[in-house]
Amino acid sequence: MAVPVGCRAYYSRWVAPEVTLDTATWQTTHEGRRTIHIRCVRLEVVSGPDSGSGRQFSQETVRIGTHKSCDLVLSDRRVSRFQCEVSLEERGYRVRDLGSTNGTFVAGLRVTDAFVPPGSKIRVGQSEVYLVPLGDSVAVDVDELDRLHGLVGGSLPMRRLYAAIQKLAATDSTVLVSGETGTGKELVAEALHDLSPRRSAALVVLDCGAVPLQLFEDELFGHERGAFTGASAATAGAFERAHGGTLFLDEIGELPLELQPKLLRAVESRRVRRIGGSQEIACDVRLIAATNRDLPVEVNRRTFRSDLYYRLAVAHLEVPPLRARREDIPALVEHFQSLLPEGSRWPLSPEMMARFTRHDWPGNVRELRNAVESAALAPSAAAIEDRPGDQRLAEFVDPDLPFKEARRRLEEAFERRFMTALLERHDWNVSAVSRAAGLDRMTVYKMLSRLGLSRPPG
Repeated sequence: MAVPVGCRAYYSRWVAPEVTLDTATWQTTHEGRRTIHIRCVRLEVVSGPDSGSGRQFSQETVRIGTHKSCDLVLSDRRVSRFQCEVSLEERGYRVRDLGSTNGTFVAGLRVTDAFVPPGSKIRVGQSEVYLVPLGDSVAVDVDELDRLHGLVGGSLPMRRLYAAIQKLAATDSTVLVSGETGTGKELVAEALHDLSPRRSAALVVLDCGAVPLQLFEDELFGHERGAFTGASAATAGAFERAHGGTLFLDEIGELPLELQPKLLRAVESRRVRRIGGSQEIACDVRLIAATNRDLPVEVNRRTFRSDLYYRLAVAHLEVPPLRARREDIPALVEHFQSLLPEGSRWPLSPEMMARFTRHDWPGNVRELRNAVESAALAPSAAAIEDRPGDQRLAEFVDPDLPFKEARRRLEEAFERRFMTALLERHDWNVSAVSRAAGLDRMTVYKMLSRLGLSRPPG
């Protein structure tokens, strides 16, 4: 059975009296130390080509599909490579379709992202999978750190991330770091390198979304003298420069499909050949990749190679969005203020701090840092008040990004704010939101899933 990466886990049959089978995960505290309990579940295939098979799991997310990296691998030809995933959360059992071709159904309804009761039958392709909660659970101790190598925050999601980073740092495993824009994925990569046995060697960063198509191979593999016009000297690529250290492939989801086979060969063999060269060069590198895209969904869309994903996602770390760890905002504000010049450190009023804590921060930690710096420049102004259109637009425009990526991020920020405002106005009634927005309900559901918007508890 698999257990969550980076945490010390042990099996337990003890269950708190208030916990029922409807409860997928829960927390307990003993002598000031928090423990997360993850219920064991069994996925039983009750119809279709794999009928009679099944597996027991003790992890928070179980992926179903035909790809060999899935947790429950089906042979059903009507099932996508990455069909759906079942997540165990405090709110219950969550089923999320991963952009599959034929859809995921529960109780006859097509599900994009929904919480389902225990004992549900999930229909995918010609198969039905029965979700069976078990009496056993896995207890996971949580790290007690409140910051780690540039990452700040003592919330439960961050403490779990710290534990996973520390465990993975001691290995040479390839790690895929995912999370929304501005969550700090590059800081996770730095922490993995700085805590690893490779920390005395280089951490080389290659931004896959910023390198022009025609230059990518040169950036990755280097070239020999005379390989092309202007190649006056031999130059090492990113793989060679990272020899003995770590190569961080940032924004890997932006890599064009036609370049992915070249990267795949280097990832598999750890050998490169410079442009214009005849010899292969062995490169001892540890690989870390980061993306704000949902790569299994991109695999189903055929915009990302499944074999490259399989090679990169040996271990997976998810960086939580800021809205999922609001309790960290005061510590982050204090941290960002400490980085300002001495004369610019203005304390935020309680009212402003309360507004900061309520705000959804679609740009995540990066947006918060910009707001703290803006408040330092104009301490009497409201850093997140409505401002003239051009000034508000500038908050999301990063001139250092390629045009397409800057536009994509701006569109995503607009969609998040627009949908959040409509959802709050209509009390999270999706039918009313779809009418107000002039969109069909399925489009709204897909948008909410892609943006990670869900109704807050309470």
